[in-house]
Order: sequence, then structure tokens, then C-alpha cells
Amino acid sequence: MRGYYYEENRLYPVQPHKKSGRWKLVVLAMCLLVALTGIVFCLRIVWDMQAPAALDPPEVSRKPVQASRAPQVETTVERAPVGDGTTLTLHPWPDTMPHSLQAIYQENIQSIVSIRGEGPLSYSFGTGVILSRHGYIITNAHVIEGCSQLEIILQNNESYPALLVGKDSQTDLAVLKIDAHDLTPAVFGDSGRLQVGDTVVAIGNPLGQELRGTMTDGIVSAINRDVSVEGHTMSLIQTTAALNSGNSGGALINQYGQVVGITNMKMYAYDDTVEGLGFAIPTTTVKVIADVLMEKGVVDGRPAIGITCYTVTEDMAAEYDLPAGVRVESVEDGSDAKAQGIFPGDIIVEANGQSIAAIEDLLALKEGMQAGQMLHLRLWRDGVYLERRITLVEQYVLDGDGP
Repeated sequence: MRGYYYEENRLYPVQPHKKSGRWKLVVLAMCLLVALTGIVFCLRIVWDMQAPAALDPPEVSRKPVQASRAPQVETTVERAPVGDGTTLTLHPWPDTMPHSLQAIYQENIQSIVSIRGEGPLSYSFGTGVILSRHGYIITNAHVIEGCSQLEIILQNNESYPALLVGKDSQTDLAVLKIDAHDLTPAVFGDSGRLQVGDTVVAIGNPLGQELRGTMTDGIVSAINRDVSVEGHTMSLIQTTAALNSGNSGGALINQYGQVVGITNMKMYAYDDTVEGLGFAIPTTTVKVIADVLMEKGVVDGRPAIGITCYTVTEDMAAEYDLPAGVRVESVEDGSDAKAQGIFPGDIIVEANGQSIAAIEDLLALKEGMQAGQMLHLRLWRDGVYLERRITLVEQYVLDGDGP
């Protein structure tokens, strides 16, 4: 379960449920220690020579131009073929009496699977929901992030190696495929029908295999809750159903036994106890993303510059003697912005001949373009105006979601 610490209106990510390969970490740490001292010193000299001076502005609200979320370890799970025509169906809510909790559990438990992922330095455990009888499984992207091998364990203890159909970091969804048939797919319902106060249950594998198949109950406590995580904003269902590490990728189920969400995070706090603040991805989002992943393997059509920025306010401009515009806060590795020499601290004052006074101006311009098109930027750096031509790239490339 992806967890986030809450403190003073900020969210801090913590790691999902993982077990470390300690001996690998020790060997790696010894090797890195030998090299880091010299490397850090050299990099500091190079950075001081090339990068513009950093500015420490007052605390402001920052909005990313796009995600800044490259995986620390690449996901290298073998890819499955795509485009066989499989889609996810959202069923209408039935006009019947609500099911009992016991009935909901029996109706869904055979559709819940355990996921064990192995990477170069750790093992991860999560949950998945069977999407089709022919072996498609939906889960969270963060469950498989950094993995090189995946294993799916069914409720009857049969296990299968899994291939990766595709993943989308922006919505935290992934589709896997196993070579199995006659599985029991979940019945997915329309999350758009949910109302605050509706009864829901969550079924998943908190803390890994030992407690797999656990069901917790609660209510829908909010809908369309926007949560910003590592540069991506997700619109989620908030629930009081208990979620814990290992529940990631599990099912949030309505009172009629239909899956209406894929559980993906809970809230923590550094200085207080937080209970009953879990979140799930609504099935209206799951259908759109899962269908595209099963058709193409990636979610394309999201042009990205490769930077995160914030607006230079009038007070900041006056205090620091800066021009109006949008200040670059970070630059993505692998982006053309990085290749063309955009640095943190640069202030974008024009784009394609249009004046840029706020981040909304740059966002609106970018969203009207496509990956592969050129964005002509005029920058201010240490009192000098510079011109840069940047090629927009697909967001999935920067997120490491491509094959």
C-alpha cells in the first residue's frame, strides 16, 4: 500500500511493502562508498562551473508543468503482446437489495490474487484483481515498480509468472497477463454512481502473503478527492475501510459486490495518529487506462517539456529583481529540456512568441501541442536572455513506462 505522510498540507511518500535483499545492499554500499567521495567532489566542481546560481525564494505554492517521477530502479518485467481486443466492462448497478458482507466476500475472493515482485535489491508484495477469464490482471503501477520478475498466486495457491502488458505512473495503474484460462473475473461497477456514505469493503493482502484475502469494511467518505503525488494529481475515492501495506492493487467493492475502485494509498502523519483515511482509484479511470494499456501497452498523447516550475510572483520579482515569468525548479533526465541546457533557476518569459506571466500560461500552451513538436522558449538567466528550442516528448517516456 502506497503511504503518504501528512504534515502542514504536504504529502511525503514512504515505501510500499518490501523486503530487502540485505546482502546485496551491503555489497553495493561498500562499492559505492569507495567511489562516492571522489565523484561528489568532481560533480560539485562541474555543477558550480555550469549551473546558474540557485535562488531561494519564499515559500510558495508550486504546480508542476508535468510529472517529475522517474523510477529509481527500472522496471524490466518482460512485456506481453497487446491489442487482442480485450476491454474492461463497467456493469450498471443492480436494482436489488444490498448483499450481505459474507456474500460480497464469497462473490469476490476468487477474483483477488497475490502479487510477488522481485527486483535487484528487494522483494515487493501486493494485490491484484482479475480483469478477464483469460489472464488479465489489474494492479497498481507502484506495486511492480523496479521489478524484473513477477509471480501471481491465485486463491487455490496456483502460481504463474506474469508478463507486463503496460503501466501508467500518472494514474498508478498497471495491467499484467498470466498464461491461465477459466479464471474468475471480478464484476466491475460504475464508480460514478458512488455517493458519500455508501457502504464499501476492501479485499486485499495486507502485509503480504501471511494475511492474504483480508476484508475490511467502511464507507465512502469523499469522492473526487484530488491528491498530488510526486508531480501527478490523481482524483480518488476516499474511504474509511482499513488499508495497509500490501493492499495496493486490491479491490474496493460496493454493497452489490461490484468492484468500484482499485485501492492504492493511505494517509499517515508524523505527529498524530491517522485512521480511516484510505484511497482508491475509481473504476471510471481504471477502464480508460486499462483499455488503452491492453490496446497499446502505453498511455500516449500527453506532451511533456520535462521540467517542473512555479510562477514568479510580483513580490518575488520585486525582492529578487527578477522578470515576470515561470521559474524552473527541476529538469527531467531524458528530456530535451535537459539536452538543450535548461537549468533550475532559469525563468521562462516567453514560449512560442507568447508572453508567459504564470504557470497556467505555459500549461495551456503545452496542452495544445503534441509530442514531437517544437517549443521555442525565451529564458532569463542571471540578467541575460537566452533562446532555447525544446522538442516535446511523451510523458510515459519520462515516467519510465515505455517498453
